[in-house]
Amino acid sequence: MASTRIGKQAVVIGAGIGGLGAAGALADRFDKVVVLERDTLPAEPAYRAGTPQARHVHVLLLSGQRALAELFPGFEQELARAGAVPLRAGLDIRTERPGYDPFPQRDLGWSSYAVSRPTLEHIVRRRVESLPNATLRQRCRALEVVATPDGETVTGVRCENGDGASETIAADLVVDASGRGALTLALLQSIGRPPPEETTIGIDLGYATCVFAIPDDAATGWKGVLTFGQAPHNSRGGLLLPLEGNRWMVTIGGRHDDLPPGDAEGYLDYARALRTPTIYNAIRHARRLDGVARHGFRESVRRHFERLDVLPRGLLPIGDAICRFNPAYGQGMSVAALEACLLRRLLEGLEKDSDPLAALAPAFMAELQPLIETPWAVAILDFVFPETRGQRPADFETTLKFGIALNRLAAEDPAIHKLAAEVQNLLKPRSVYRDPALVQRLLAKMAEV
Repeated sequence: MASTRIGKQAVVIGAGIGGLGAAGALADRFDKVVVLERDTLPAEPAYRAGTPQARHVHVLLLSGQRALAELFPGFEQELARAGAVPLRAGLDIRTERPGYDPFPQRDLGWSSYAVSRPTLEHIVRRRVESLPNATLRQRCRALEVVATPDGETVTGVRCENGDGASETIAADLVVDASGRGALTLALLQSIGRPPPEETTIGIDLGYATCVFAIPDDAATGWKGVLTFGQAPHNSRGGLLLPLEGNRWMVTIGGRHDDLPPGDAEGYLDYARALRTPTIYNAIRHARRLDGVARHGFRESVRRHFERLDVLPRGLLPIGDAICRFNPAYGQGMSVAALEACLLRRLLEGLEKDSDPLAALAPAFMAELQPLIETPWAVAILDFVFPETRGQRPADFETTLKFGIALNRLAAEDPAIHKLAAEVQNLLKPRSVYRDPALVQRLLAKMAEV
């Protein structure tokens, strides 16, 4: 059945996972979709200047994997062909947390893939480029979202192309997937409208990454390792994951004043001081394939666009422009992919609306909140460290006891282990923990804490 078009042209600002996913969602509803990206985009999987975080471990949760497969059928098969490493949930990642070194390893019933950010982005970018009505314009910096004189309706994007010339691209819909959402905020300011309220959690996270050739004598009991520190006194943690090309990518990090150095010797010394020796023992004699890459993340930010009276018609921020998550929890790409699927479903439902472009942003912001609540609840856990900045929830001690009880129950009961993993992978909302029978079991465990 042919889809109904609701506009002539949509412009997406940013060719990251959020922007590419949005382009896939828009293609059936607009005559043309134009994606603007300031970077030079490599023809093959490779790092690019605009995504310095790509040199570090990235996790695509199962929900994100399925969302991208919904937007781009065959996506999972393309991951496999690109050499992505299948990981059996609960079984292939050795998880080390205080009291459980390791946490019980058991098959939870599904597989996902470990893959580098450049390869993942390249696969999705290639799929967008194959859409007959989509154009990806690289070396094109978006400068301003343009609106009508009264500020009521967005009309296009002013940009600077690779030759330094300025032009304005007309648009019925502008999706701001630029990451920090600066153009959306600038437009609101220019038309005299208030910015969205923000909730911030200051974590001052710093991390460092190296890539290693997997040794011939590597351990066989796991494919990856996740190591937690002993909060609140030790913020150091690490994640080792396999990559395409028989490689390990290893990211280690901490918070505030306990940050990893940028030289190879210092990196190994920092790894040696992790709470458990598993990661250090794996890499200490492994062949390093590149230098040490470092990155920092100051704070998680949630912008409450849902509280604004109205956004200009035809403007939709998405992804990190709305909510930027602590990267240590590996949620950002998956949430962005889920948002693109939400966008696609809303466009389908609004096709018979008298003015779908006016109805889109309010509907999107309303339905987005339940999607964000589960990953944002994880960000709240950063208040376990006393240096964390922001409004600490009044019931935070209860939240911590709940988490400890849930971990204990999951260690004992495979069904609860699977349920917790489904919530962690954003397959189910945190509201499943309110099941009365589960609540009784958790209360009993909390009494033991």
